[in-house]
Amino acid sequence: MFRLVLLSVILSVSLNTWAKRFANGYTEFELPPGWQCVIEGSEWVCQSEDKDRKKEAIIILAAKKRGSQDTLAEYQAYLKQPKTYKLPGAKMQRSEPKTVKTQNINGQTWVDALHLASEVPGFYTRYLATVKADIGVAITFSVTKSMYNAYKGIFDNVIASMRIFRQANTNLAGLKTSGSKNENFDDTTFLPQDEGLDIATAEVKKRKGGSEDSSDLFLFVILAAVVGFVIYRVKKNKKS
Repeated sequence: MFRLVLLSVILSVSLNTWAKRFANGYTEFELPPGWQCVIEGSEWVCQSEDKDRKKEAIIILAAKKRGSQDTLAEYQAYLKQPKTYKLPGAKMQRSEPKTVKTQNINGQTWVDALHLASEVPGFYTRYLATVKADIGVAITFSVTKSMYNAYKGIFDNVIASMRIFRQANTNLAGLKTSGSKNENFDDTTFLPQDEGLDIATAEVKKRKGGSEDSSDLFLFVILAAVVGFVIYRVKKNKKS
């Protein structure tokens, strides 16, 4: 217990002193010290650069063009319910919703929910979801159960720094790309935007065997196609 408290204090102090900003065309937030964000396929994944810390916690960003189900009310209703999914060996896993609420973060209303084992067993996942103009955005903060208390304050600081900025009907091709400079941000990590906003849409369509219009895909369907796989990979790498 003392080790977890000490780790939380050290990382929280470092966060305030050496925070680095992640930003793309419509979202920005402060990263924990020593973290970086990379684009893997069609999702943004943020982790510690320390291979041991990387196994403990992860932040994943998903965004898409807003469809009819992408509303705060729909997000909140979805996150109030347990998630059920199959584990290897045909076993069923049922998540435990802990808290679901809305909160104002820097002038933007977000749905904020905490689940245990909603993506893979043994991880807490905190969901922050909102809509802005013509997009829906969800950011997940996942941490292994044994390290939850150590990372809670760190994630709280990240969440307190989140901002959303978006103009409706902006041409996606006009968003900033990797290596471009935005005078509004200093010490910023820019990630490619030419992938468009429909994060993981191709993967969802492939799994469903359909050709749905991406604007009609519920944001959390897309998110589930991303978060569970990435956390599973982290756990698998931890064992190897």
